[in-house]
Amino acid sequence: MASSKPVSAEGETMAVDAAPRRPRILLAASGSVAAVKFANLCHCFSEWADVRAVATNASLHFIDRASIPKDVTLYTDDNEWSSWMKLGDNVLHIELRKWADIMVIAPLSANTLGKIAGGLCDNLLTCIVRAWDYSKPFFVAPAMNTLMWNNPFTERHLIAIDELGISLIPPVTKRLACGDYGNGAMAEPSTIYSTVRLFYESKAQQGNGDI
Repeated sequence: MASSKPVSAEGETMAVDAAPRRPRILLAASGSVAAVKFANLCHCFSEWADVRAVATNASLHFIDRASIPKDVTLYTDDNEWSSWMKLGDNVLHIELRKWADIMVIAPLSANTLGKIAGGLCDNLLTCIVRAWDYSKPFFVAPAMNTLMWNNPFTERHLIAIDELGISLIPPVTKRLACGDYGNGAMAEPSTIYSTVRLFYESKAQQGNGDI
């Protein structure tokens, strides 16, 4: 962030410390009905941080794009291809990876969880994940039916992403969109926001503000 430079009585420019910049949060949604809460999540974070958002094609079925905050740019797979015209142009998934301090996928569907665990990168979101610098914080908030959450593959995939250093914000038990009752519902946006913010601020207090 640019800062003003007051002029001394002698006419010399005096250096001043720039105000700390806001954290840069990359929020992403994959194809779960919990993506209906994605705009709310963007609002939570945009009051504290600079936010950019990524949505898979499946998640767009549930996201009300008109409800996304005006200062939050929403990127989709179409932007990945339309932003590149010739050699030397920026590549969107690389630019977003470089820009972000923290990445949060909420909701994380069973399908996208499996892709990440297997290293697949067939859309904008999973290309960002494949290029991610795992020294930077990365959170996921899964959302899926209880039967999918309890499937043995889910445990294997969670172990795989944990080994990468990805932090889990676990799902909760409630009545699901399909009518079943059980574990698998995405954590509330306020919980996701407070978890990420507390992590960031605790690191800053330890002298690791540049995370």
